[in-house]
Amino acid sequence: MERFFELEVAYMSIGVFFLAVTAFVTTRDFMPKVAFKRGMIGVFAVFAIMISIHYMITTKRMNGVAEIFNEGKTVICENKMRRTISQSVLISKELGWHLEGDYFKNPNFVRDFHTARCVDYSPIAPKEVSQ
Repeated sequence: MERFFELEVAYMSIGVFFLAVTAFVTTRDFMPKVAFKRGMIGVFAVFAIMISIHYMITTKRMNGVAEIFNEGKTVICENKMRRTISQSVLISKELGWHLEGDYFKNPNFVRDFHTARCVDYSPIAPKEVSQ
């Protein structure tokens, strides 16, 4: 459950904001009496479904990244701290990285990277052109 809150707290906050807006709008005098109930149930259902799908997709990708890393392959992670030309960091065991829980750590690097912000780095070989 801790992992869920860590990954989805921002989206849950957005959902609470939209629920508050829905509650405000549906309780106005010009709205039908049933609008509050239908609006709250509808908005809650949409956000619950979207957040659940996002969580499932993200955890599946995280598990895949961890598996790829443990096989000795390279993954690429987003580096939000550095906003220059290169905003990504290549991570592999060969470069001294190790995996602790959901974080990639390196004693020679200032910060850690969460597996949720990483993807497989497999350069695609160019297709052969037939003539």
